[in-house]
Amino acid sequence: MKTLRAPTRLYLTLLLAVLAFFGGESAGQEVQSRLENYLREQVEDKGIPGLAAAFVRDGKVIYSGAFGVRKLGEGEPLTAQHIFHFASVSKPFVATAIVQLVEKGKLDLDAPITDALAYFELADERFRDITIRQMLNHTSGMPDVEDYEWDDPQFDVGAAERYVRSMASERLLWAPGDGWRYSNMAFDVLGDVIAKASGMSFEEYVQTYILTPLGMNESSFIYPDINESLRTTGHVSSPPRVSPVYPYNRRHAPSSTLNSSVAEMTKWMLANLNRGELNGSRILETESYELLWTPTADTTRDGAQIGLSWFLSEYNGHRTVFHSGGDTGFRSYLLMLPDEGIGMVLAINWSRGGLSRSVLDQLLDLLLEDGGF
Repeated sequence: MKTLRAPTRLYLTLLLAVLAFFGGESAGQEVQSRLENYLREQVEDKGIPGLAAAFVRDGKVIYSGAFGVRKLGEGEPLTAQHIFHFASVSKPFVATAIVQLVEKGKLDLDAPITDALAYFELADERFRDITIRQMLNHTSGMPDVEDYEWDDPQFDVGAAERYVRSMASERLLWAPGDGWRYSNMAFDVLGDVIAKASGMSFEEYVQTYILTPLGMNESSFIYPDINESLRTTGHVSSPPRVSPVYPYNRRHAPSSTLNSSVAEMTKWMLANLNRGELNGSRILETESYELLWTPTADTTRDGAQIGLSWFLSEYNGHRTVFHSGGDTGFRSYLLMLPDEGIGMVLAINWSRGGLSRSVLDQLLDLLLEDGGF
């Protein structure tokens, strides 16, 4: 057998590297095209005013795009940089802030909530047994919000504490830890916990310790701070029409008022998929993901379990970590496969334009097929 000379081996190695590079580039372009075509079909078939989506894999953004318009009747094309109301996708940011404060020794997940907020009180003596962990995994027994008052919002920094103090007439659904029920109210209390433990408002804390370190510079939990040129209008009813209100009220910032774009949410996904670090900035210690992503309770949502705010399930043998959101005029979805380094985020400016589970599954299939998993 003839031995290749060193220069020949070098040329062959370079040739294989070039072929692999262009082969990978071609495969990447193909999946981008397939994702884009599938999403465009969904927007056209369902009559969605506007949809933005982004996908990450292996530490990189592999697709970021948008379809439709920013606001019906005006015709301005939507982009991946436009800002949406992300509704309950806000909650994992609350959990991250809480765990940061746990890391710093300022909070204890299993201490009574009254240790952090002495004025927290419900019309049920069992409220004294509620822990921070139970609020994070929706087992506190607290009811849900009935009226968000989007049409009569409060904007001042005192709104959070006033809302907590207004709960004195609320009753528990059951003893803390005895059942599971989704509670936006509990997360709004946690926002005030973060404020009192950190010495700054909930919104300022998240901006300082999560959004800014990740480079999410256009994102904010305070809607008036959003650049007007990037704002997206929500739509309601079917067929869709412009919503008369934007869902913002500082009383409900922790549970609901993250304003961000899919372009910036890729940074959030990449940081979490990399266990708390992005581009040299660390928002959580690696081991803290054992707290966030370890099941703590079963839920009533499609057989999913819950860690701390994050819903946990699997898809065709792949572990999934996810959260969705829906409010007046908007829908949002964020899902990650942490073991494969895959994440996807979608935002829609129509509350009636939700995507079915089968649509999300098809997107996952495209990502998994292309990745060779």
